[in-house]
Amino acid sequence: METSVSYPGWTKILILAALATVLGSSTPVGYNIGVINTPGYIIKQFCNESVHSRYNIVLDESQLDILWSSVVSIFLIGGSIGSLSGSILADKTGRKGGLTISSILGLIAGVLFWVSKTANSIEMLLIGRVFGGLSAGLITAIMPMYMMELAPPHLKGATGALCPLGVTLGILFGQILSMYNILGNEGGWPHCLAISAIFQFIYVVISFILPESPKYLFVIKEKPALALKELKRIRNVNEELLTGEIELLKFEEQENIRQGEHWSISRVVRSPELFLPLLLVCTLQAGQQLSGVNAVFYYSSVIFKSAGLSVKSSELATIGAGCCNMFMAIMSVQTMIWFKRRTILQISLVTSIIFLVILGISISYMDKYQFMPYLCIVSVLGYVLCYGLGLGPIPYFIGSELFEVGARSSAMAIGSMANWSGNFVVGLTFPTMAAYIGAPSFYIFASIVIAILIFIRTYLPETKGKEACEIYSLVANGLKSKPLMPSRNIKEINTITNEKDTI
Repeated sequence: METSVSYPGWTKILILAALATVLGSSTPVGYNIGVINTPGYIIKQFCNESVHSRYNIVLDESQLDILWSSVVSIFLIGGSIGSLSGSILADKTGRKGGLTISSILGLIAGVLFWVSKTANSIEMLLIGRVFGGLSAGLITAIMPMYMMELAPPHLKGATGALCPLGVTLGILFGQILSMYNILGNEGGWPHCLAISAIFQFIYVVISFILPESPKYLFVIKEKPALALKELKRIRNVNEELLTGEIELLKFEEQENIRQGEHWSISRVVRSPELFLPLLLVCTLQAGQQLSGVNAVFYYSSVIFKSAGLSVKSSELATIGAGCCNMFMAIMSVQTMIWFKRRTILQISLVTSIIFLVILGISISYMDKYQFMPYLCIVSVLGYVLCYGLGLGPIPYFIGSELFEVGARSSAMAIGSMANWSGNFVVGLTFPTMAAYIGAPSFYIFASIVIAILIFIRTYLPETKGKEACEIYSLVANGLKSKPLMPSRNIKEINTITNEKDTI
């Protein structure tokens, strides 16, 4: 089915929802990821002093490293748990309600960060990281689904890219504000960690005037009158101009009724028809992290120093790499409108592989050739740009295009958990890989991206301009599916369904 360009575009309420969720939901996710690294040694010292003064325990270096690793990684564990909880909240309290609850959890985290130093409490710091992780997991599971269900068909890709845009913006904010001369110092770090709560407070205030997802109201809650009211408010047009969307909502409602019992995570996992789309979502979500993007940023400071930059200049250059990532995140909103998903994702994967291999080679020979440090810089920036082209934004929202409304929240929750789990695995293993393997670590990341590319080329159907019910028949046979065959349009599917019901 080709998407009609006659649909309303960016109405005022849709723009407000986009701004509120980007700044108030996904930006805090990225901020909590990016803010912890630069002032880490200062916060680590606070942890050491807190344990000593309160428990009279002197930690050796290895024990302190384990404690600090716990502070960092517990956020990722919270993210995984929050992701799984996202499916329950998204169906029980609504898409908007789930995001509001996530913001309240983020507010609690911010308060705990703010008072942790004054209270001399490492426990508050740890609990704050848990609450921050829970909030982040809920947001990454719910926000892409919420925005794509609000958007007209031709803007689904653009609204789906808003979540990674906010995450990227938050990481950049975190890198800048956590610089030592700003807030990443002995006196400023509690305030630095707590700033994300301000954004989430703003979202809570604005959420009262934001719309609920019409698809959620119509299909899940079975409230067609309220769904139609919200749809008219979002599109800002008369009901007569919404005939196509209303027909589609009715069709999705029929499909949800036909599929029987309420969808849950366990049912989604057990369903043979959903095996392939779920595998695609988890592969892309986990693969996004296993591609080594965080490792590249980890190495960037070392690379810039090796190129002859001072400590301060290399810090600024790392932020410059973050700006490149931010630029691509902004561009991806429009890119998702211009290009097909399969095309832009494969370009992103192929070019990322090339730059990862070049990066591994240039780091290996950095001390042997004078031009190698500069090749490293080009590789870092090239990888960041290529990653942001497709591998960065698409995994966040592809689940909303592959799954119908009933199973969507559970599938998005599982995919989000795969993303956080991949992040956790890289965070846990990369320091050891860097110490014992070094530059060849990037060949491992390149190999993972090659595997993702092969899988995607074989099994990912084109989702741009199509509804999930059109894609369903292409991926319902598991690994025996032929997803690159032309899909049936809504009318054909509706006819077939009616014939089956008649028989």
